[in-house]
Amino acid sequence: MKAKKLTAAEIKAHLAKVPKWTIKSGKLHRDFVFSDFIEAFGFMTSAALVAQSMNHHPEWFNVYAKVVVDLTTHDCGGISARDFTLAAKMDALAD
Repeated sequence: MKAKKLTAAEIKAHLAKVPKWTIKSGKLHRDFVFSDFIEAFGFMTSAALVAQSMNHHPEWFNVYAKVVVDLTTHDCGGISARDFTLAAKMDALAD
């Protein structure tokens, strides 16, 4: 089933559940900062396994202890509930 693009009101409601995330350039966005490269890379490895299991892959960038993540659902041309599900799972992995 194709994901549904969320409305601005739906996005606002979902953002309340993942308060460390924002909307940046039309994507769900968060910067994760870890203690060192190994911790950041470990997070990326764990998050990659979760993302693959969901068949929903992040746009991300890593430098040393920082991982920058942007989520969007290309199939629907915007942010969907799948992005918020992955965001929450990534938050859990980072905690």
